[in-house]
Amino acid sequence: MKKVAVIMGSDSDLPKVEKCIEELKAMGIPCEVHVYSAHRTPDDATQFAKDARGRGFGVIITAAGKAAHLGGVIAANTTLPVIGIPIKASALEGIDALLSTVQMPPGIPVASVAIDGAKNAAILAAEILAVSDEKLEKVLVERREKAKLEVLEKNKKVEEMFN
Repeated sequence: MKKVAVIMGSDSDLPKVEKCIEELKAMGIPCEVHVYSAHRTPDDATQFAKDARGRGFGVIITAAGKAAHLGGVIAANTTLPVIGIPIKASALEGIDALLSTVQMPPGIPVASVAIDGAKNAAILAAEILAVSDEKLEKVLVERREKAKLEVLEKNKKVEEMFN
């Protein structure tokens, strides 16, 4: 199975990014976690992106707040899928990071999840990897079935209370 890289622009993003790491591990997806800044360590971030495919990565997840250029810097230096997690880290409630993540020029896409959407970033990465991994696809199907049953159970309880 290909690995997933999880890169955050600052270790202050870790409390939000941990949900992504936990989700990847729960699905049995190997991952590496790093801190690289688009502005403070641009050479390191660029080199990581350039080497990622050769190091066995299949998807790169980036998390950054405010200017949130990390996803774009990584995407500009690899053809691997890049998923951006805009982090709420300023007076603008994460809207600045969201716009920086999704407003990429043609030819350098960064997929984006919701502000602080770390769990969905992990699930999207799993779906990308599952295109060529039947075992992982089965894990995803089973997780959706479990979620469905949980909602139906909650529905049953509410119906019993009010109907």
